[in-house]
Amino acid sequence: MRKLFRFLKPYKWQALIVVVLTTVQTLSQLYLPTLMADIVNKGVVGQDIALIIQTGLIMLGFTLIVTVSTIVGRLFATRTAVGFARDLRRDIFAKVESYSLREFDKIGTASLVTRSTNDVTQIQNVLVMILSMLLAAPIMAIGGIVMALRTDAGLTWLVGAAIGVMVIVILVIALRVLPLFKSIQKKIDRVNLVLREGLTGIRVIRAFNKNKYETKRFDGANKDLTNTSIAAYRWMGVLMPTIMMLFSVSMVAVVWFGGLRVGAGQTNVGDLMAFQQYVMQVMFAIVMSTMLFVMLPRASASAERVNEILDMDISIVDKTDIIPETTCKGCVEFKDVSFSYFGAQEPAIKGISLTAKPGEVTAIIGGTGSGKSTLVKLIPRFYDVTKGQVLVDGVDVKDFPQLALRERIGYVPQKINLMSGTIAKNVRYGKEDASDEQVREALQTAQASEFVDELLDGIESAVAQGGTNYSGGQKQRLCIARALVRKPEVYIFDDSFSALDFKTDAKLRRAMKGEMKDATVFIVAQRVSTVMNAERIIVLDDGKVVGQGKHKELLKTCTTYKEIVKSQLSLEEMA
Repeated sequence: MRKLFRFLKPYKWQALIVVVLTTVQTLSQLYLPTLMADIVNKGVVGQDIALIIQTGLIMLGFTLIVTVSTIVGRLFATRTAVGFARDLRRDIFAKVESYSLREFDKIGTASLVTRSTNDVTQIQNVLVMILSMLLAAPIMAIGGIVMALRTDAGLTWLVGAAIGVMVIVILVIALRVLPLFKSIQKKIDRVNLVLREGLTGIRVIRAFNKNKYETKRFDGANKDLTNTSIAAYRWMGVLMPTIMMLFSVSMVAVVWFGGLRVGAGQTNVGDLMAFQQYVMQVMFAIVMSTMLFVMLPRASASAERVNEILDMDISIVDKTDIIPETTCKGCVEFKDVSFSYFGAQEPAIKGISLTAKPGEVTAIIGGTGSGKSTLVKLIPRFYDVTKGQVLVDGVDVKDFPQLALRERIGYVPQKINLMSGTIAKNVRYGKEDASDEQVREALQTAQASEFVDELLDGIESAVAQGGTNYSGGQKQRLCIARALVRKPEVYIFDDSFSALDFKTDAKLRRAMKGEMKDATVFIVAQRVSTVMNAERIIVLDDGKVVGQGKHKELLKTCTTYKEIVKSQLSLEEMA
């Protein structure tokens, strides 16, 4: 957790106030038993009413100091911990936003969610405990032992014996519990993963009547977490009763042996009462430390997981903030490009070389898993190539600042993703300062105006999370409008017409032809009808280019393309 203490720097003055207030509170508590002993030994025995009233008022004053310092200290401790957690979540989110897709693939979305929420909460809770209790516990324990020695050194061996037994109990349980708490956080990841899949895939689950299967799957992950938590808290359940038993036995021993000493005239009743209070304070300090110990192993495991996010090296970083000089606006070139996903044994694409120029449409087609989407994801540098070069505007994409590179590209992903808000807000994701007129123009080109204009609020109509209040084809057209409003140098349509009927598809491509006449266009598609009019068709098979040319040329020269065409078109359409 030490690495995370840097997030406390903005709150150092608040933390210092907590330290001062905690010290005042603890020292005041330590002085109260001495005043009580004076009342009993001098006031009650000597029947000195004035002394009793005077000392009682002093005790009330110290009690007031303890109360105020405790309340204010807890307030500042809570504010510090909550602010710390807020800053930590902010930095985690900023770090995750800078990840390339390789880092997302490595950690997983479900784990990132758990680490950003549950793990940060665990650290926040233990920080409150540290500020509230960890500072007070050693002062109270050491001060209590010193004051107990000063009050009656003959009984101090009882304190030492009780502390020794407590420390042994705590260490034994710690060795058992720490591995279990580390395991709990990983199993929360698993529960989060299964729950997230169940919620996002609810349509598929119901379509295939897999409700019972998914319930059983979640129940398995949930029971695994439950059993591990029970095992951990079973040990923790033993801890507190054991501590309280030792606490009670110690009090009985103090009264027993203290009574013998009072009877023998070796100590006073007031001193015995004060000694008993000091022993209680020492034991309470250990109980506070134990409560912190209950939370510390889990928080420690959470801190390791958070640090893993913050310390992870990002595979895609900018070499410089300077935008390089370009030689060909809109040109895209692949030079002997190969790429492998994280943990894959075989490359997804191998030895690909091609050039795309402004005013041309380059279509990419091939079977499932042939590497079509992988290829176009290398252009905006979502991944870095394993071998070779990808050039945009005549410059290696690695030499561009990522922001400058992606400003040149309008990307429509294979997986449709809309944000909650309005239609206008989603379209303006492509260009923040786009006017309403530009938004409507983009929607018109994307063939989305026909349904947007029928909505009550038009472009200000609401979009639910993920765009669930629109059909697949409507969402696809909104995503296309988001790319069109940007008017970039390079357009990438990654299987972006699959949800459209043939009529809308044809109208859309005709409208886009004039819109993108000066841009470089990449279209990844499964439909032959979508790509057959492209200036260049790239045919991929098993990550390799097996054909390149126009539709009629490929029918004669590329067996793979011919098989794809045969599976979709009639002989007349092929001709």
